[in-house]
Amino acid sequence: MSTRSTRARRRGIAAATVAVPLTLALAGGAFAAPPAHSSAGGNPPAHSNAGGKNSPDVEARVKPVIKKGQREFRDLNANGKLDAYEDWRKSPTERAKDLVSRMTLEEKAGLMHITSERRGAPAGTVVDDPYGPTVGYVEDRNIRYLVIRDNPTAYQLADRANDYQEIAEASRLGIPVVFTSNPRNHVNPDQQFGISEATGQFSLWPGSLGLAATQDPGVVRGFAEIAREEWRAAGIHKIYGYQIETATEPRWNRVSGTFGESPDLNAEIARELVLGFQGKTLGGESVAQTIKHFPGDGAVLRGLDPHNEQGQWAVYPTAGSLYEYQLPPFQAAIDAGASSVMSYYNVPNNELSADQLPKHLWYSEDQQFEEVAGAYNKAIIDGLLKGELGFTGYVNSDSGILTTTAWGAAIQALSLEQRYAKAVDAGIALFSDYNDPTGLINAVEQRLLAESDLDPHVRALLEEIFTLGLFENPYVDPAGAQAVASSTASQAVADAAHLKSVTLLRNDSAQLPLADGALAGTRLYVEVFTRSGAADQTAALKRVIRAADPSIQIVDTPEAATDALVLVRPNSFELPDGSAKSVELDADTGVDVARIQQIEAAVPTILAVNTVLPWVIEDIEPGAASVIATFDVKTEALWEVVRGHFNPTGGLPVTLPADQAAVEANASDVPGYAESFDYAYTNAVGDDYTFGFGLAYDE
Repeated sequence: MSTRSTRARRRGIAAATVAVPLTLALAGGAFAAPPAHSSAGGNPPAHSNAGGKNSPDVEARVKPVIKKGQREFRDLNANGKLDAYEDWRKSPTERAKDLVSRMTLEEKAGLMHITSERRGAPAGTVVDDPYGPTVGYVEDRNIRYLVIRDNPTAYQLADRANDYQEIAEASRLGIPVVFTSNPRNHVNPDQQFGISEATGQFSLWPGSLGLAATQDPGVVRGFAEIAREEWRAAGIHKIYGYQIETATEPRWNRVSGTFGESPDLNAEIARELVLGFQGKTLGGESVAQTIKHFPGDGAVLRGLDPHNEQGQWAVYPTAGSLYEYQLPPFQAAIDAGASSVMSYYNVPNNELSADQLPKHLWYSEDQQFEEVAGAYNKAIIDGLLKGELGFTGYVNSDSGILTTTAWGAAIQALSLEQRYAKAVDAGIALFSDYNDPTGLINAVEQRLLAESDLDPHVRALLEEIFTLGLFENPYVDPAGAQAVASSTASQAVADAAHLKSVTLLRNDSAQLPLADGALAGTRLYVEVFTRSGAADQTAALKRVIRAADPSIQIVDTPEAATDALVLVRPNSFELPDGSAKSVELDADTGVDVARIQQIEAAVPTILAVNTVLPWVIEDIEPGAASVIATFDVKTEALWEVVRGHFNPTGGLPVTLPADQAAVEANASDVPGYAESFDYAYTNAVGDDYTFGFGLAYDE
């Protein structure tokens, strides 16, 4: 049964009803609304449901609809009566309590898992399952949280989401699916599974460092509000994001997904992200935030990736750094109402850490940290996050913590069932990217956990789903979703953010801007440097420039040019022995330093560096005539700044290190601007490329 036609008629009546008084008001007519308690003049009392004014949007496609007067409710268990969990007049807490009491152990265990939605799976019913037989996650395993890993259009996302929701509605209790995604609104030349798999289908914004480089939290709020509308229209309800941790280790590969090294700016941004995606309170138009990775993934050993065993350690060599630099953004997000938090993979290392925790959170009298990964670390989740910071939402583990990233010797010695028990006891409510709840069920059956131990976590998850309005209507309009995603007005706002993120670092020769008066005599040489596809990217940049300025003369050699534009897009690299990550510019990071130096020697060169990590630029910066930092921006924005159509306003979100020695000497838990030695790169005119630095053309 469907209530779609009823809902459409109701909307038509409502529109007709308000038309007359709105017209009178615009014409200056003396229209006065009757008192709120009166039913005169077509305005029902506040407690009335006449015209459906107090009703949520209700749609059922599989199960019956129950009517109470003019109110409608989905009969999700199809028992012919209105149960408490089906009654939207009750609070999410009341509804969740009722639903938990009706759930089997298998249904509870399934809800506590979130796994990847497999690409190409027909309607989500049958999937190729690497962990067992081919089976339906939603139908047979009771999983309701799914992560979208592919990159379809908004229309396709919405259409597929509706298929899944029909399957979920048909289940015993009708619990809807919550679709989750990593960020998908940013320029993303290096899409990575588990980090940011998608780009180009919604409004396109600079990378997160680029948003930070605007130095304007209002830009971040605008981004989050636009993205929220796009995501909900396409049927996405939860974001694995954002990375609000402070970037304190320059070699850490995921600096590119953060908002930089300032805990203060990160805290402002964290607040705007939560308020923009969720609103002042979580509701039916929100996208729930899962902020990550608590308590801050950036303080890693030599920049190594915590996805890998050699990178599992979190190190805090500077006393008090955890509270001073790592925790403020998380506190801001929690205070703004973040729905959930993701724990980090890392194992805090006692030997390499100074005092960080208050004594009551110490693992033992003489051991500060329990050396187990964040998802198993009760002092970090229950003690620090919930106790010290006051977080009352639920905790989502990072991917694979039960298997491939179960770091810590004590954890690796445990069975799967024991790992579940320890993580649940620590405070994990949702296990990420694991699609077989059997181990959790077995943990209860083996009495490692009581079924009642699951109930608080299940209630928290259900409260989120109720609050998001999915129990009333999880369905979306694919055509409407595509219209929202394709909005030119939204992209215009995003384009302004691209411009604001571009950061001018040096212009002492007054090469920039390439103003209209000089353009006729300009012969420009253009080249892009990156690890792969450099020729194609060079050709694409030339097309952007010619489209913006058809009369410009682009030449084939530096020797024939009056100016050069060199765009450097380095790529992160791990040393072959696995000892460290590298931010040096060389062949390994995709940069032909000798060729850049040759160009700079031949012609005044505009050097633009895509600063998604704090690169060591000492070999290519001095020979340039002007220097620009970008942060995964559209090349159209870079060219607009080069031409002077926009006076740059961006500021560095990270400090650039002086040299490789500075990188190796850095304290991995301290921002570059706060290092105890002369860490920052200084250019030929004495400017330090430290956090916040940026020039404008009128300076």
